[in-house]
Amino acid sequence: MSRELKISVGQHSDKGRKETNQDFHGVLVPEEPLLGLKGIAIVLADGISSSPVSRIAAESAVKGFLTDYYCTSEAWSVKTSAQRVLAATNSWLHAQTRRSQHAYDMDKGYVCTLSAMVIKSTTAHIFHIGDSRIYRVSGNALEQLTNDHRVIISSQQSYLGRALGVNPQIEIDYQSHQVEKGDVFVLATDGVYEHVPARFIARAIRDGADDLDQAAKAIVEQAWEQGSPDNLTVQIVRIDVSPAGEASEVFGQPSELPLPPLLEARMAFDGYRIVRELHASSRSHIYLAVDADNDELVALKIPSIDLRGDPAYLKRFMMEEWVARRINSAHVLKPCLQSRKRNYLYVVTEFIDGQTLAQWMIDHPKPDLETIRGIVEQIAKGLRAFHRKEMLHQDLRPDNVMIDRTGTVKIIDFGSTRVTGVVEASPPAGRDDILGTFQYTAPEYFIGENVSSRSDIFSLGVITYQMLTGRLPYGAKMARTRTKSQQRKLKYRSALDDNSEIPAWIDGVLKKAVHPDPYKRYEALSEFLHDLRYPNAEFVNAATAPLIERNPLLFWKGLSAVLLLVVVALLAMLHGGG
Repeated sequence: MSRELKISVGQHSDKGRKETNQDFHGVLVPEEPLLGLKGIAIVLADGISSSPVSRIAAESAVKGFLTDYYCTSEAWSVKTSAQRVLAATNSWLHAQTRRSQHAYDMDKGYVCTLSAMVIKSTTAHIFHIGDSRIYRVSGNALEQLTNDHRVIISSQQSYLGRALGVNPQIEIDYQSHQVEKGDVFVLATDGVYEHVPARFIARAIRDGADDLDQAAKAIVEQAWEQGSPDNLTVQIVRIDVSPAGEASEVFGQPSELPLPPLLEARMAFDGYRIVRELHASSRSHIYLAVDADNDELVALKIPSIDLRGDPAYLKRFMMEEWVARRINSAHVLKPCLQSRKRNYLYVVTEFIDGQTLAQWMIDHPKPDLETIRGIVEQIAKGLRAFHRKEMLHQDLRPDNVMIDRTGTVKIIDFGSTRVTGVVEASPPAGRDDILGTFQYTAPEYFIGENVSSRSDIFSLGVITYQMLTGRLPYGAKMARTRTKSQQRKLKYRSALDDNSEIPAWIDGVLKKAVHPDPYKRYEALSEFLHDLRYPNAEFVNAATAPLIERNPLLFWKGLSAVLLLVVVALLAMLHGGG
């Protein structure tokens, strides 16, 4: 049974013995689907006492985080989303100071500390800069999770080593912790934690379990009684319900929409007229259809008949449209806007009048290198659109690439796409099944290692190699490897064997792109594309090395052939002399 994340929060803030309260704090608990996809945000900021405008900085930092974090892409991880928001806030605060009369005196500028916690699924993500603190309550003690960015000069003198707004760029501490029901966290400014013992804080939370606001007030009052001269702010967060289930449930249960029947030509279906079937496989059925509202040709995709009893497959099917709507690229299949109520589970996309790359390779068995470069560069543009959203396509293969009649290349089929923000929202589980096609799947998938954008680069490298040679760089051997040791023994087959017209340095580019070790592969698509077009000195030098170093197998084959001819010639001479 699915359970959504629930917390209890207690907060209290007071100016203490100061004239104004320069602390600011806030909590935002969104509704679904943002609750599952983005989590709950808790933020605390503390302005510096030397600045008359630091209260504005603290308030802006907290409000900006709570607003902007939820405007970032749902596909992004918490870390990416929060760090980009904080970087933007830091730039704004720094710019405000530079425009003020205190342009070169940061102690009087728009500066503050900030500690933020985003609780998403079963993980607490912590972001910190300055000397406010985040603790986890452990019995009668407090475990400090953040490090103070305060530089101590003497017992009487210290200064903040890091804070929001001080410099144009910002370094933010990040860490993550698994959470479960009953876990309690405390966020506090230095006016509180320097004057209230950990045992008192833990007892106040325990005694005030039914009213955490009152517990936070009791802690602040204790700081006042102990003579704290600073502003006083405390936030208490308790995990009441830890989520169970999968993040994909935020898109709805598959049973909410009935599954469509198999469609036939001339059939009317949900406002569309079916023209003909375009493609059928074990994964889906795709039809050419006409939208009755505007006579526009569209592609209509329905779930596979064979997999309709598989809930995991149906959730991935539902994810396809969600993914497509978050990517805007001329080289990625575009979904159609839904203008009327949908009565069945299906996906409608633009119709691409063209052919798959697989068919194109059959029709063009020996394409020239420049044509291949053009195709690869367009695929890479589509992949970049995925990677910018922290998505991996995971099933890049010739059948999932279309070339239309204008020569435009588009990536299609998002049923295997890995969305970092969605994966992060799922409770920890066992190893995922391999969703891609084995011949094009990066080796790290087979041994359960972490995957990254380099994994998609491997697939693109295999496609490039196949367009040049008509075969795969490792044949079928890669898919049979299940250990790192087996992968190290794989032998890359040179692309120069079958096509001598390919520049020798291109082989070095391909070899690096499809290397079994992801850390020896290209890190970025731009590097791969650059080397594919401009000779890299590393590969040019390798190409001029002796044949025995470049291709030992070819060298020994050639030497054996020469020796065979010599032996035959000698035998002929002996026979003639006899």
